[in-house]
Amino acid sequence: MTSPFNRRQALALGTGAVAAAALGLRAGPALAAKAATDEAIKAFTRGREPVRGKVKLELPEIAENGNTVPMTVSVDAPMTKDSFVEEVMIVAEGNPNPGVISFHFTPSSVAEANTRIRLAETQNVIAVARMNDGSVFSDVKQVKVTIGGCGG
Repeated sequence: MTSPFNRRQALALGTGAVAAAALGLRAGPALAAKAATDEAIKAFTRGREPVRGKVKLELPEIAENGNTVPMTVSVDAPMTKDSFVEEVMIVAEGNPNPGVISFHFTPSSVAEANTRIRLAETQNVIAVARMNDGSVFSDVKQVKVTIGGCGG
């Protein structure tokens, strides 16, 4: 009885199966992180759709070291007892845990904060601001993370 595959065909089929499995496993965490990001934003906004504007997210376009990426977020708001930013949440779509940091504000605060964040890979970073009246605003920036500062 002869085999339906010769040795080369069997090796090619096995290599293809391994490559397909590896690519499938890589796509899974990315999809899971995107879903976790969407869920975190939905919970933060209490189901409201964020409007682009009022929030300004400043990040470098290219980060040579993903372990320490400088970030500033500010919100154009009057910061009075009648109208102020309650909280700003920062999420990173490509991180294993998308929640990066949250900043809480009061009417006597300045609606601006800066820090350094960690990014696992090239990805979108999203800032969502919730006002005291429940309205929500956002900004998105993509940051390209390089390895070893080679620019690639």
